[in-house]
Amino acid sequence: MAKRIVLTGGGTAGHVTPHLSLIPRLKEAGYEIHYIGTENGIEHQMISAIPGITYHCVKSGKLRRYFSLQNFTDPFRVIYGAFQSMNLMRKLKPDVLFSKGGFVSVPVVIGAWLCRVPAVCHESDLTPGLANRISSKFAKKVATTFPECAETLGKKGVFTGTPLRPELFQGSRAAGLALAGFDGSKPVLTMTGGSLGAQSVNAALRKALPELLPHMDVLHLCGKGNLDESLMDTKGYCQKEFLSAEMPDALAVADIVLSRAGSNTLSELLALHKPMLLVPYPLGASRGDQIENAKSYQKQGLARVLFQENMTPETLRDALLKLLEEKQVLLKALEDYPVKDGTDAVLALIEEVQK
Repeated sequence: MAKRIVLTGGGTAGHVTPHLSLIPRLKEAGYEIHYIGTENGIEHQMISAIPGITYHCVKSGKLRRYFSLQNFTDPFRVIYGAFQSMNLMRKLKPDVLFSKGGFVSVPVVIGAWLCRVPAVCHESDLTPGLANRISSKFAKKVATTFPECAETLGKKGVFTGTPLRPELFQGSRAAGLALAGFDGSKPVLTMTGGSLGAQSVNAALRKALPELLPHMDVLHLCGKGNLDESLMDTKGYCQKEFLSAEMPDALAVADIVLSRAGSNTLSELLALHKPMLLVPYPLGASRGDQIENAKSYQKQGLARVLFQENMTPETLRDALLKLLEEKQVLLKALEDYPVKDGTDAVLALIEEVQK
């Protein structure tokens, strides 16, 4: 009889993407796969179209750290979602639950605990987010991307790394050069700010272009709606709103990378051995997880960091030129890092909690 697993996680793409690495391997291992998420969340868009996965919807409330009238109603949505999840667990009788976090995961993990279904959570950031801090109380194990996070979680924490999509490693430098229209005579900087871009970094990079382009070609993934028409014909500069299937090629062509400091992106750049300059989201724009992630990478010698409050076109230019000079030093640290792709370790943990 085939084993049955329930996956959950959502709210952002970062809480869903690691599932895309695990799903093919779970299918190979003979698992029947179910996914529990919200009706309108990004997880529904990303998961429901994958063949062989049954998607189930539950209610959930957002966990906020700021005042909102919805803070008074959303706890009831979480409670209702927990009862919905419990009923699904009773119906499906899964062998195990794997949760990637996000607010939708909380009622699902609680529902699994009520039905004595063993759960493994995964935390991508240096410190656990609120959803995973709650969920960890009901989970058997919590896999982590950072060793510091595993230490914080005590006996439940296991340093595994992040599951990464296999296609990430299939990028081609030649295809990346063709994509950008570069001839390969200069080093290439790839700047990635995610699907929505990073407005302040976009602006600083564009102002620094006249002094950067003599030294490097620039492939700028600027985010949807953020193209600058006035720079379309600039030699050595290619801007794209967002890449999906071609993203592995955009990373393969990069000699250095400029990026925010989201954990999934950092895990991908680490696995690909890409020297990086990180500009984390400032504290006012997030809970501070990107700042912590960036500081950890800098402390380990895996990246250089430029904080947004210190960023000008001039400081960004200087930091990128210095990164290019120090590329080999960072490459050595990246190559020596012990954990690259966490897929195998997470799958082993999923098997372990069922024993």
